[in-house]
Amino acid sequence: MNPRIVTALTLVAVFALGAVVLAAQGSHDDEPQGHGFAGAVLPRDVRAPDFSLRDQDGKRVTMREFRGRPVLVTFLYTHCRETCPLQAQTARGALDDLGHDVPAIAVAVDPPNDTPDSARRFLAKTRALGRLEFVLGTRRQLAPVWKGFAIRPQSVSEEHQGRFTLVDKRGLQRVGFPLDQATPERIAHDLRLLERE
Repeated sequence: MNPRIVTALTLVAVFALGAVVLAAQGSHDDEPQGHGFAGAVLPRDVRAPDFSLRDQDGKRVTMREFRGRPVLVTFLYTHCRETCPLQAQTARGALDDLGHDVPAIAVAVDPPNDTPDSARRFLAKTRALGRLEFVLGTRRQLAPVWKGFAIRPQSVSEEHQGRFTLVDKRGLQRVGFPLDQATPERIAHDLRLLERE
């Protein structure tokens, strides 16, 4: 066989093998490679809105009290049967994968239907009781929180936005995960990075 053809075939085989190896490394979406964030990096210096609201047990919760620790924030409503239970379980799974709890908040998006009783039932049913704090309030009290996180609340005509936001130790919104890109492993990975900062 012609030596040039042999050399060309060898090079094609080496490049093909390299492409297969690179594709295999890039196919693990749940296992972020390198030191970058797995979620979408949010615009710089966007502060998480501070609030003072009550959770499902009547305890006062503020964003300011979590300074110095990363915070996992999601947006749920208690009568949701599809995306919200998945979000609660994803948050719980992220904390399990992390190996310890960090503050995790579910912000109500359907007042007045989101009540302390319905929030406790929802958290118990999704096995997130004691892991997520479900912050509640009136539409007027919650509207600045939704606006600050750029969230559309639940309405008769539209489903709320399923999303996770990670807030850093300084109180800045740093990483976002749309529901279809959020896995416990990816969220835990990014929480670890924020803990190391």
